[in-house]
Amino acid sequence: MATEEKEIDYTLNNPDTLTKYKTAAQISEKVLAEVSKLCVAGEKIITICEKGDKLLEEEIAKVYRGKKVTKGFSHPTTVSPSSFVTPYTPLSSDEKEAAVELQAGEPVKIQLGAQIDGFGSIVCNTVLAPAKDQAQDVVEGREADLMLATYYANELLLRLMMPPGLLATGTDEEKAKAASAKAPSQSKITSLLEKVVDAYECKLVESTTSWLFDRNEIEAKKKIVIAPGENTKGEGSPEIGEVWGVEMGVSLGSGKVKQYEQRATLHRRTTTTYALKRPTSRKLLSEVQKKFGTFPFSLRQLEDERDAKSGVIECVRNNVFRQYEVVGDKDNAPVARLLTTIAITKNGITKLGAPPALDLSKFKTDKKITDEEVLKILEQPLSRNTGKSKNKKKKKPAKKAAAKGEDEDDDESSDE
Repeated sequence: MATEEKEIDYTLNNPDTLTKYKTAAQISEKVLAEVSKLCVAGEKIITICEKGDKLLEEEIAKVYRGKKVTKGFSHPTTVSPSSFVTPYTPLSSDEKEAAVELQAGEPVKIQLGAQIDGFGSIVCNTVLAPAKDQAQDVVEGREADLMLATYYANELLLRLMMPPGLLATGTDEEKAKAASAKAPSQSKITSLLEKVVDAYECKLVESTTSWLFDRNEIEAKKKIVIAPGENTKGEGSPEIGEVWGVEMGVSLGSGKVKQYEQRATLHRRTTTTYALKRPTSRKLLSEVQKKFGTFPFSLRQLEDERDAKSGVIECVRNNVFRQYEVVGDKDNAPVARLLTTIAITKNGITKLGAPPALDLSKFKTDKKITDEEVLKILEQPLSRNTGKSKNKKKKKPAKKAAAKGEDEDDDESSDE
């Protein structure tokens, strides 16, 4: 009599799941750091994207060798220039777009990610492209406002992802009362974030969305939408045991977005099945299933870019692929974005894969956050002190750094 195969637990209750997420995150963060160094004025965007993908492939190949574990990209390397909001990855066969170079001082959004056994970690950071062979000086003016607004709005959003009462202290009665509080509504989240960006005379990017992650899925059943546009709304609140991709987008313009004329080259396979008629479409689908599963991919990553451009049309038309349109600020104003992959555990929020903490000493502005409610939330820790870091120097709370413009060493990412 055949024995039933034991069902594998893919939740965070299984230590292997967290290990795989963390391994993917380490790769993502390492490659993000290397790609950031490539983002200097005069460099072609396509060249940076190609080098980033090569680095991702090399790092992914080093882990889980010889094991029957699928691994690969959770997001290709994308490099979005100044006013672009969505991830951008041009094709070498589109001559005009392939020739686009980074400009000195523009905010460049780098997004990429790795996955191990379907557990993906995606990271996005914004860097100001320096002129070639020139160290970046202290940043002032509107660029400083943009970077600081994005940093603090992101720090606030991460704290608002915390389930009520998770880190509550005091008597059992006080803890129970804190835990019974309602999670902030999505409109309340937007309202608090607006107070941060308003302090720096910036705007939230319309319909910036944070998604619940799952195995082989970066857009699961829950989402938080800030500054929602028409016909968009969030759904659900974060809970213990979940992994989320938390996104922040801030603009120096109105924050409203429009579709750009650039070709959409980023796609993702859906669960829709359809009998594709064109040979190029069928070949493309087969290659995508094998290489990328249900994670996003760029047409430039495929064997034959020109065939892919042809075959993708039928795949998108019949909803076999989802197409990510190229979207940017309506006023063509500079935009900054951050994306952090987090795990919510009983001890708080763990940053699995995150952009590096901003060196606040390099950004000068006379603007500051004054709202007491916001400052109080920024002062809260992301996780419980589990006694692992007794020798670490005492950190300055985010509240003080936000209110006074001081440097803050924010390294709460590895607490679990």
